[in-house]
Amino acid sequence: MLVLTVGRGSFGDLVDTVVHRRGGAPLHFVLAWVVEHAGGGLVGIRLLSAIFAVASLPLIAALARRIVDERAAVVATVLAVSSWVLIYHAIYARMYSLFLFTSGLSYLALLHAHRDGGLRRWSLWVLATLLVVATHPYGALVLGSQLLYVLLTRRRVREGLVAFAAVIVLGLPFWIIDRVLAGRFDVGVGGGGTQLGRPDRVLGYLAETAGDFSAGEVVLPAVVFLAAVGVLAAWRERRSEALLALTAVATPTAAFLLTRVGGSAAPETRHLIFVLPFFLALVASGIVRRRAMIAVALTAVLAVGGIAWAWDKTPSLFRGEPQERVAARESAAEWLTSTGRPDDVLLGYEPIFVASQNLDPAFSRLIVPRADPRLALRELQEARRPLGRGVWVFSAWGPTSSDPRLSVAWRLPRPEQAFEARIFGPYLVLRSRERALTPQRYLRLAAAAMIVGKTLGIADADVNFTTIVRATTLLRRGYEASSSARSASTISR
Repeated sequence: MLVLTVGRGSFGDLVDTVVHRRGGAPLHFVLAWVVEHAGGGLVGIRLLSAIFAVASLPLIAALARRIVDERAAVVATVLAVSSWVLIYHAIYARMYSLFLFTSGLSYLALLHAHRDGGLRRWSLWVLATLLVVATHPYGALVLGSQLLYVLLTRRRVREGLVAFAAVIVLGLPFWIIDRVLAGRFDVGVGGGGTQLGRPDRVLGYLAETAGDFSAGEVVLPAVVFLAAVGVLAAWRERRSEALLALTAVATPTAAFLLTRVGGSAAPETRHLIFVLPFFLALVASGIVRRRAMIAVALTAVLAVGGIAWAWDKTPSLFRGEPQERVAARESAAEWLTSTGRPDDVLLGYEPIFVASQNLDPAFSRLIVPRADPRLALRELQEARRPLGRGVWVFSAWGPTSSDPRLSVAWRLPRPEQAFEARIFGPYLVLRSRERALTPQRYLRLAAAAMIVGKTLGIADADVNFTTIVRATTLLRRGYEASSSARSASTISR
């Protein structure tokens, strides 16, 4: 919903949001802006994700072919099609299928340039890699793994270093944007990260990622065994290509061990989607070493297991969204549209808010982001005063709810006379009766509202409550919005 909302503004607003406020993923924001202004909406952005997911399949096959052989390419493609990571991000309207596509293109271009050399091939690699770093901040890990690969192979090092220098210089705008994102989420070098930084945590994260890449936790030991067999076989037969697969895994592992990561920036499975082609190629390498019938059976079991894992993690992908929830969301949007004010203060990029904006372009655009206390406080401080009423939406249905259900019981936050509430199926909509007036009072009201969400067992309320508490702490310490903010209207206005 974030990229859809950002895409509704002018291109100048888009640049201001990405460069000065949020950081990260400029290419995806630009593509989403084009889709939104072409009338595509959320369906169009999801279609964009699906297109890049499908386009990634031949790249996965090509990489597996280079690392192992033709048979492994077929197996790796089958496993990719059934992988939860690819299935989910094929319809998830964010940048991860684009990241998979651009990184696969970059790795394939590197193999061609490294093997045959020449200005044209290295130039194509530079272009592909610039697309990677423009897609996601973890493009830096892709670039790092490729640099490590060229140095370890000791082939075409001079040509390669010139090309890497070109990426670093030409990619300077993207590094600046990534620095903005790193500053927001407290990412730096050294120990002390709240989520990773310890070998056991990194190992656990990699194991979770491998499970989501394949068929889940149940068969993970067998999958890891097949990958290990595949590594040994590929190393014996195609050492140079196998080395690229190893550096693609080793580089992010080393980065997570050495980098201090703030709690809200903890990586998830999707952040390593660029490793998916190599992991599946190595698993496929271990499979094709078996007899033909055994290899077919193993492929079938893992493919079916991958679908089952996807169903278990996100059943709504297969069952669809309950009609009761769709109707409730539409009713909630209609109520907010009919009773809302242009200066209402909205928390988070909720689908109900997007639907309300679709119904009435004059509906409030002042959205306070969650999971980012600095940016949340900045939006509040830069908004036109006095601040309007606070609006908060809770959903009892979905993966963030401890007890997914299509109806919700509730009680008003305290003081009760300060809020009004409406229930629409699984949705609880809270709104302050009076204007918040100041950031301080808005944060107090928001904290009271989040306590209600916490009592309902909605996980987002925990994240939001933490954001609000941290924003309140920053405000008390005299945190001021950056003076570099532009005077042009932004997404929140």
